[in-house]
Amino acid sequence: MTMTARVAPDNAKPRRLARKTPLRFRPRMPGAVWRDVMEERPLGGRMRAVRRLGMVLLWTVLCIPVQAVLVLLPGGARNAFARFYHRTLCRIIGLQLQSVGTAAPGATLFVSNHSSWLDILTLGALLDARFVSKSEVAGWPLIGWVARLGRCVFVSRSRNRTGHEADAMADRLRAGEGLILFPEGTTSDGTRVLPFRSSFFSVAAHAAQVQPVTVVYDRLGFLPACRRDRPLFAWYGDMETASHAWRLLRRTGTRATVVLHEPFAPAALPNRKHMAAQTGRVVAMSAAALRQNRPAIALPAPIRQDA
Repeated sequence: MTMTARVAPDNAKPRRLARKTPLRFRPRMPGAVWRDVMEERPLGGRMRAVRRLGMVLLWTVLCIPVQAVLVLLPGGARNAFARFYHRTLCRIIGLQLQSVGTAAPGATLFVSNHSSWLDILTLGALLDARFVSKSEVAGWPLIGWVARLGRCVFVSRSRNRTGHEADAMADRLRAGEGLILFPEGTTSDGTRVLPFRSSFFSVAAHAAQVQPVTVVYDRLGFLPACRRDRPLFAWYGDMETASHAWRLLRRTGTRATVVLHEPFAPAALPNRKHMAAQTGRVVAMSAAALRQNRPAIALPAPIRQDA
């Protein structure tokens, strides 16, 4: 028994679909409010952001009079309360902190990379030290008050005040207090560490030791953050603080990893240019490893190249 294949005629036309319009699926819960929840998560989290923002303002207003009293009293209560204030802020906004290494005590000059205003909360929660900030911050509403109560050292770009501001930072170090510097001079986009400027190390000779610090925001949605996630954390260029904070406060599962590298005596390096290059190299190497989701490891202190 033989079988023959059936050949379609040459003039056969393709079958047309019975439905002339494409299928359009609607959400099971109609309405603009429900659609905002059912779509991608960047459009959600608005109530979370409002709740967090309200709690941040309330916590700050409650802490201002307490810190104002503690600043007038002797002892280390004002420093401990400042760390408690920043640590609570991190919890309110849902930012988990991971610290690797040990912070050096006393008159230590902490030098760190800088990518966002979040660095203030992160380092303020972990380090017993005062920030060195630009003078414009002192005039910002609410933030300027908090910075003053935190005993920040404000510096300007005016050359006729450089000597006076350097003396103020040196006095803090000679008094046994630690200082936090951002030697990049500006914020980066979070994908790299900018070269450290040697001018920021002019007061290093007055410190008992210098400690490089690396800060990387490596978790978003409880998953490793990738390159496209960096702008969510990084605050640079002409970004507005309010809109940047609004986008961040809507997210969950964020984490900051802080690596405290081995400190070293300022006399261990020949000059401030060499110190800026070596500390910048240590911070950049650690930041690159964290961005690649590698284990956080505190690196050894830089040494003389001729050693």
